[in-house]
Amino acid sequence: MKAHLLLLFTFAFGLLGNDAIADQKPLKVFILVGQSNMQGHAHVRTFEHIRMDPQTASILHEIQDEDGAPRVCDDVWIASLSSGGEKQGQLTTGFGADENKIGPELTFGIYMQKIVDEPILIIKTAWGGKSLHTDFRPPSAGPYEFNQNQIEQFKMQNKNVEEIKANKEKATGLYYRLMIDHVKKVLNNIENVYTDYAPNQSYELAGIVWFQGWNDMVDRGTYPNRDKPGGYDQYSKILSHFIRDVRKDLDAPQLPFVIGVMGVGGPTKNYFPGELRYKGTHQNFRNAMAAPSALPEFRGNVTAVWTEKYWDPHLKELAAKWDEVRAKSRTLNQNKNLSSDERKKALDAFTAETFTEKELETFRTGTSNAAYHYLGSSKIMTQIGKGFAEELAKMIKKSRK
Repeated sequence: MKAHLLLLFTFAFGLLGNDAIADQKPLKVFILVGQSNMQGHAHVRTFEHIRMDPQTASILHEIQDEDGAPRVCDDVWIASLSSGGEKQGQLTTGFGADENKIGPELTFGIYMQKIVDEPILIIKTAWGGKSLHTDFRPPSAGPYEFNQNQIEQFKMQNKNVEEIKANKEKATGLYYRLMIDHVKKVLNNIENVYTDYAPNQSYELAGIVWFQGWNDMVDRGTYPNRDKPGGYDQYSKILSHFIRDVRKDLDAPQLPFVIGVMGVGGPTKNYFPGELRYKGTHQNFRNAMAAPSALPEFRGNVTAVWTEKYWDPHLKELAAKWDEVRAKSRTLNQNKNLSSDERKKALDAFTAETFTEKELETFRTGTSNAAYHYLGSSKIMTQIGKGFAEELAKMIKKSRK
């Protein structure tokens, strides 16, 4: 009799256990990849600027707690690999380029978790100063091939062409492989990052975001016709190979893919007179970045997010004024007839003429880095991360209808 009851109890417990396992959803995993802007150079001290704009103030409530301290997300975990090494844990500030900075991962994770309403894991790989044509070059794109103009330039500079080719071959695809290896390493040991991950639980690769481009955009050698329409067609082709290869190497043939289109400076139609010489090149590159999303083979599972729409035009104006102050400082420092006190007084006077007190406060509060790093603005970067999450979520929702 006792044995019979024990058997019934064991059977019933087993059914309950199986039901619990069946009800347990696969852990959603998102991959973030890129260079310095994916690393993130927005200093946490710029958070206050988010509050200063009514249109973004609500974001501050998501990234800070009631006491104004950085929020630690209960249901978002991250494993990051960058130039500083590996870092993992619950999502909060400090997963940017250093412990005081953020990238798009912060608001991407916060808003994506709100959308899916379940725990998520972010795997991030980002290194500053890396190209797609070499560093992230995917296997199916083939080897990097120098054009004739590059070869001639090397010879004119008395450089060893064969040595340059050998070094290029060694560098080609290195960071692509590091990215894939890191993703697989984390996926094979999820419980080391997401501590609540059950031994019998599964995961789902739910999406990837690519946010890179600066090093390709400024490379005259690789893209000699970059100022002409089609000058960056090679970038579009390599990025298409990248999408295919990532999906193949991670065994996720329909993995939703977001292309974060470089938007430093804002929409090119709004460029200042001094920027017009860059307008064609910048627009050509942005078009080339977005181009793969229009290919028939990627319809419905690749999209482009134009980060230019999150640029802050007022901060840009203030940054231009600050450039005037810096230029004035250099001029004053070259004047050997002035004492250090006289230079300081003259610079202070010029600064007061250039900025109102409110403008100077806004500039110092809202920026922490150069323009190519989106001014180190958390107001810009948090909107970018939120935008990535929302667009990726739209793709996921459409794919499941």
